[in-house]
Amino acid sequence: MTLLVIDIGSSSARALLLDEAAQVIAATSQPYNFVTQPPGAAEIDAGWLRGQVEHCLDDILTHPAAATIGAVGMATFVGNLLGLDDAGEPLTPVYTYADTRCAPELMLLKDQVDLAAAHQRTGCLHHAAYHPAKLRWLAHQAVPRWSDIGTYCYQTWFGRAVPCSYSVASWSGLLNRATLDWDAVWLAALGLSADQFPPLADFDVVQVGLSPAYASRWPALRECPFYLALGDGAAANIGSGASQPGEMALTIGTTAALRVVSAEVLPAVPAGLWSYRVDARHHLIGGATSEGGNIFHWARETLRLEGEVDDALLQRPADGHGLTFLPLLAGERSPGYRADATGTVHGIRLSTTPLDLLQAALEGVALRLALIAQRLPPTHTLYAGGGALAASRAWAQVCADALDQPLHLLDEAEPTARGVALLLRGEWHQPPRLRQIIQPRPEAAVRLRAARERQHDLYTTLYN
Repeated sequence: MTLLVIDIGSSSARALLLDEAAQVIAATSQPYNFVTQPPGAAEIDAGWLRGQVEHCLDDILTHPAAATIGAVGMATFVGNLLGLDDAGEPLTPVYTYADTRCAPELMLLKDQVDLAAAHQRTGCLHHAAYHPAKLRWLAHQAVPRWSDIGTYCYQTWFGRAVPCSYSVASWSGLLNRATLDWDAVWLAALGLSADQFPPLADFDVVQVGLSPAYASRWPALRECPFYLALGDGAAANIGSGASQPGEMALTIGTTAALRVVSAEVLPAVPAGLWSYRVDARHHLIGGATSEGGNIFHWARETLRLEGEVDDALLQRPADGHGLTFLPLLAGERSPGYRADATGTVHGIRLSTTPLDLLQAALEGVALRLALIAQRLPPTHTLYAGGGALAASRAWAQVCADALDQPLHLLDEAEPTARGVALLLRGEWHQPPRLRQIIQPRPEAAVRLRAARERQHDLYTTLYN
């Protein structure tokens, strides 16, 4: 049986066919970028984005293997919010996790609820990435219903109301972890009701029976079961192999994250980190940074570094540049959650070179990830993947050194899609293929521990 996986990411929409071993048979994609003007914006038109997803489906369904599709799954970038009218049509763009224009509302809301209790209740901190501040910022708009991009796509394709999965809802900051309902305390503070949000269900509550228009457009999917959308981070963790105690997944794409899966009934949420959901029984605990591959791209473009730099970086001693780099160019998420934080470089001299700055930037991201790892349970296996790590052997080595742990570098090109496929099949615990295991260098690990202390001191000076 072939599985069709829809992956709505931060930089592209994709449709993939996977075989029974959860390996990709075929894929098609449509790239895009979020709209980032005015300053602080990170949004995208909902109808246009749905159209890009539909183009991917049109293309992938022409592949011969599409004749044997037995189920459809979806993963989406999460922390996304859009307003709908009573007919289910968009009234707003999709506001993404990276949109910080609601930051002023954080101060207005902080005294209306017990934030420490809300963190444990919802798993999410008080930050612009989550829905409470966005909904207060958008309160002046007459929006009868709120949704997310995955649920919006499904309700359009099926022509009826469709639930939002616990997985996707958990990234909103509005899901009560204990009751798996929309959080009554936050809703009361915002003057909203649960009826204004989609009903909630586990991801395996399948939807069958496309609307006539879409059944005609996609006959191969007419009576195919569609599983509810999963958060892309949850799917990536499972696809990376980190599904059991003692296993952790590192993903560095546009942004970066460290995550572990917990089957405890209701584990405590570590300070500065979050707890989302894979499904009704499994939590996803970790932290994410707003920086990742975007830092590499920024440094290459800004410093006009051309050609191959990996070999040069690998030959340099760790932290040998004399710089302390806080890579918070897009604000801060874990662990401090300062939306007003900005990038800072300390220690620049006349002798500082572009390669010094690039190395300091990459090490800076790795050091921020090490702060997250300190707050997670000890692990014996660290799986690592993502486009940024695949593209740079030097950065993978820096991460192994900063985390002081062997990096099991994945040879899975599509861990998110693989994770969706494994979850749909109920075969979570499938070890991934590995490209190599990168061992930390003892001397570099010592130097980077000292660098982490300097970075922490700089952060404390600026923001504490």
